[in-house]
Amino acid sequence: MAISERDIEHIFERLRSGVVPDRSLETFAVGIDTQRTELDRQLTLAASQEGVFKFLRGGYGCGKTFMSRLAVLDAQAKDFATSFVVVSDNDLHFYKFDDVYRKVVQELGTKTCSRGALSDILDRWIAKVEDSLISTGADEDADDFDDKVRNRLEEDLASMTSGKAPEDMARVLRTIFTLKQAGKIAEASALISWLSGSENVAASAKKAAGIKGDIGSREALDYLQGILEIVKAAGYKGLVIVIDEAETILRMRTDVRGKSLNGIRQICDAADRYQGLLWIFTGTPEFFDTKRGVAGLPPLHDRVRFESKGGFVNPRQPQLELKPFNAQRLRDVALKLREIYPTVNPARLADKVTTDFIEKLVNKVTAGFKGDVGVVPRQFLRAFINVLDLTDQNADYDPMTVEGFEPTDLTEDETRIRSGLPVFDPEPQDEKNYALVEF
Repeated sequence: MAISERDIEHIFERLRSGVVPDRSLETFAVGIDTQRTELDRQLTLAASQEGVFKFLRGGYGCGKTFMSRLAVLDAQAKDFATSFVVVSDNDLHFYKFDDVYRKVVQELGTKTCSRGALSDILDRWIAKVEDSLISTGADEDADDFDDKVRNRLEEDLASMTSGKAPEDMARVLRTIFTLKQAGKIAEASALISWLSGSENVAASAKKAAGIKGDIGSREALDYLQGILEIVKAAGYKGLVIVIDEAETILRMRTDVRGKSLNGIRQICDAADRYQGLLWIFTGTPEFFDTKRGVAGLPPLHDRVRFESKGGFVNPRQPQLELKPFNAQRLRDVALKLREIYPTVNPARLADKVTTDFIEKLVNKVTAGFKGDVGVVPRQFLRAFINVLDLTDQNADYDPMTVEGFEPTDLTEDETRIRSGLPVFDPEPQDEKNYALVEF
């Protein structure tokens, strides 16, 4: 497939930093056809107005972030809006649904607006409402046309959400339209920030809309349903929300872990209410299988249990397994990257960065992690891109003469793996179940 020079530069710049690129991931995707097909099936379900969820299961280095970012790109290509959220132990706890809502809405993206797309989505929805009124005979130049638009916005929101949209949401949407029509863009933007979950909106902006306070945890999921319906009314097939690195919950305090897992359970239990919404969570086997994680909350564990029968795994079960990298898969990725590397002398790269060298590099990087190929992709790709750069920049550079490899900028997980430590420090209460609670 064709790929722009801009996207090629983006890919290599992100990989140099040990980060998954945001674009053109299919260019060097290898060995994930089964997983991609299953996620495409989930998108088809969401497009047919099912509310669905999927858990991506894989150890460190299996490519969970890569797979979920690729799912976002695939979803956007199919006219979904998306949101990619990374779990943080500082500002995202799943029992605080206002935290979840704020992160999701702030990270809203589409194929034309990668982040912060709520304003654009609202404009598209309003334009469709205006077109609908005009098509039924309304005069867009009439003095009462804006009043008709405001009323229709409120009526449609109530209809789309079966009356569950909070009253303050309707007030804010009406006021945003009024302010934009008056050319008061800054004031409208302040209310869009409020609708995005911000807690730092001036009281004067709230007063203009006739609201007080901020979006709280109890009503946050009702606001999310309103956003989902607006997304669809704006012309999108639905919404895909990725929650990456759910295993971060394992490092939180016991009480926070239990409440966060209950929050995820509630989201899964309510999934069918959110028609056209696909949730994708990523996590490690330790997150799913230990009592410190999902296994410690039986109602959630029973619902998303992972099963393997005689070595055969059904990709349609709630957990979608990502296999660890092996040496062949790393070699295949390296060859794809060598092929698209931006150079004026591709023959030099092919001559010096050979398959023999790539195999040697795989072995050296793996040796730094006690022979475990599955955990080395990030470090391998950083080292490989550096070799491509050096070969491109220096005519007499021979990568086959390079000896030794020392991993750099290790993440906390990589450091623990190299040291032979468990992924989290055990605690006495790890074998106890969490209490079942509602928020």
